Amino acid sequence: MSDVTLSSASDAVIPQDLSEVRDWVTLLKPRVISLVVLTGLVGMLVAPGRLPPALAIATVLCIALGAGAAGAINMWYDRDIDARMKRTAARPIPAGRIEPGAALAYGVALAAASVIILGLATNWVAAGVLALSIGFYVFVYTMWLKRRTSQNIVIGGAAGAFPPVIGWAAVTGGVTLEPLLLFAIIFFWTPPHFWALSLFAHADYERVGVPMLPVTHGARETRRQVLLYTLLLLPLTLTPVLLGFAGWVYAAVAALLGIVFLGHALAVWRDRQDAAGRSLTGDAPARKAFRYSLSYLGLLFIALAVDRVLLG
Repeated sequence: MSDVTLSSASDAVIPQDLSEVRDWVTLLKPRVISLVVLTGLVGMLVAPGRLPPALAIATVLCIALGAGAAGAINMWYDRDIDARMKRTAARPIPAGRIEPGAALAYGVALAAASVIILGLATNWVAAGVLALSIGFYVFVYTMWLKRRTSQNIVIGGAAGAFPPVIGWAAVTGGVTLEPLLLFAIIFFWTPPHFWALSLFAHADYERVGVPMLPVTHGARETRRQVLLYTLLLLPLTLTPVLLGFAGWVYAAVAALLGIVFLGHALAVWRDRQDAAGRSLTGDAPARKAFRYSLSYLGLLFIALAVDRVLLG
């Protein structure tokens, strides 16, 4: 989700060396990393026990580098379709600013470094989960599922759900039910989040032959699935409370955020459509749902961390 709206005028005033640095940072998908780091950090904060500050910082950096490495390899592999999609045509590889081979080497080096450093700094369980998340995103989602099935984002979404498990394992040396609940929340959040995006970017996906749900099943079915997964997600976000893993602060915030999310999903579902399932009122509901979903996940995890700090 790199920023493709920067004007050529802004590029002209940026020194060449800084512009090149920006391109290498863009390869890491920094907007995605921000959520990955947040959920991984919360996984650390809510785990029983504490890491020394230096090791905690190292863990967060390794999670960020691992996610960025996967993003760089994804951009390398998808450079052919990125060049033909309006949303991604300005990315560094299709725009010709970074060579594909260099981008691949960059991603592989960062992936290896993140796993090795995390293993040495904390434990090899956390490093193993980090390696699994990188491999899942690269091999299962990017190379296998994305161009083959409309369920790509459902199954592939697991890749983005690993960070709280990594954070938890870094502190405890193991994986228990609690981080798996956080994994499940992100897993079920991913389809309504990404399908909202695909509703207003479906022309791009159709142009390059990527079988996103709006392309294969139409907008109407996609809107129905956004609502369905939102309905599945909301009670799931309350299971930490039912299992005693979170308290009333988290419960109140999760309920409020969930009601707003449901309102966005209902607006997407009710969007007027023609017989072919195309929207007649534009993409405003889908765009609003997509933007809110980003805030939703971040605020939900922040609420969990605050709850544990306040209530223990």
